[in-house]
Amino acid sequence: MAHAKLAASRAYLLVAYYAQAHEMLFDAHARAFAVFGGVPRRGIYDNMKTAVDKVGKGKARNVNARFHAMTGHYLFESDFCNVASGWEKGQVEKNVQDRRRHIWREAGERRWTDLDELNTWLRQVCVDSWQELAHPEWGELTVADVWQQERGHLMALPKPFDGYVEQPARVTTTALIHFQRNRYSVPCEWVNAVVSLRAYASKLRLIGPGGAAVELTRSFDRDQTFYDWQHYIGLLERKPGALRNGAPFKEMPGPLQELQRQLLKNPGGDRVMAQVLSAVPLHGVEAVVVAAELALQAGRGSGEHVLNTLARLKESPVRVTDINTPLKLQTPPVANTARYDGLRRTGVMA
Repeated sequence: MAHAKLAASRAYLLVAYYAQAHEMLFDAHARAFAVFGGVPRRGIYDNMKTAVDKVGKGKARNVNARFHAMTGHYLFESDFCNVASGWEKGQVEKNVQDRRRHIWREAGERRWTDLDELNTWLRQVCVDSWQELAHPEWGELTVADVWQQERGHLMALPKPFDGYVEQPARVTTTALIHFQRNRYSVPCEWVNAVVSLRAYASKLRLIGPGGAAVELTRSFDRDQTFYDWQHYIGLLERKPGALRNGAPFKEMPGPLQELQRQLLKNPGGDRVMAQVLSAVPLHGVEAVVVAAELALQAGRGSGEHVLNTLARLKESPVRVTDINTPLKLQTPPVANTARYDGLRRTGVMA
C-alpha cells in the first residue's frame, strides 16, 4: 500500500498494489501528483530499498538510478530519514494508523473484482474525506480548504514519468518469454531473439527486433502461461497443422473456434483455416470474427465464403455526389412499365 501525504494541507492518497517494487513506486507518484494537482518541491522518504541502494553515514545515501531519474523528471528534492527514525515522517505514519480505522474497515467488508476497482474506490474515498476532516492546525478549515491554497504553491505537473524497470529477455523456441515465474507469448517472428522487457505496475512492454513493440497485461500469479493466439498467425503459413493441437488457438473467439471445428473435418481444412486467420493482420480480428459469424449463420462454413464475406464488409460504399444545377424538374418521372405495351400495339414490324 502506497501512502502519499502533503505536509501543509494533510491531503493524502492511498494506492494498492500486489507487490512492492520500483515500478509500483513510480506509478504511485504519478497517481498522487495527478490527484494533488501539482508536484511538491521536497519529498520525505524512509530508507526503502526501492529508492536507496545503500545507506551511508549520516545523510549519505546511494540513491537508486531509476528513482533518481524520477525525481529529476518531476524536479523535486528527495530527503531520506535517519535510520530507525520513522517519526521524522510522522504524518505518514499517523496516516497509516488512522486509515486502518477509517477506510480499511469499510474496504474489508466489501469484495473487489480487481485492483483497478479497489484503487478507483480508494481515490474517491480519500478525496471525499478531505471535505470532512478538520485541519489539525486550523480547526475552522477542512483539509480540502487548505489543499486549495496549497495547490497554488505546488510546481506544475508534467507528463507522467515513464516508470518502468528494464531487463533483457530471451524468446524461447515456442515464442514465450519468462518473467517472474510466468510465461507470456510474443510474436513468433521473435523466436530466439533477445528483447527488451519493460515492467510497469500493471503491464509489460516488450521491444523486439527492429523496434517493434508489444504490450501485455501483467499477471501476479505464479507458474501461468498466457497466450495471444494472434502472435502465432505467422507460424501457420509454414505449419498449418499447428491448428489441430496448438494451445494458443484455444483462446480464439467462439466463432473462429466453431469455424475451425467444421473446417478440420475435411481434408486440407487446416490450410483453409490458416488462410482465414492470415486475414487478421490485414483486416483486424473484429472484421474476421464478424465474417465468420455470418458464414456460420448462412450454413456455409467454408474459408471461401468467409473471405468473400470479409471482402464485401470491407468494400467502400458508393459515394453519391450531389450536383448543384439551376435546372428544376417540373414533372417528376413516374415508374410505369405499362407504357411499353403501347409499342406492341403499333403493329410495326422490324
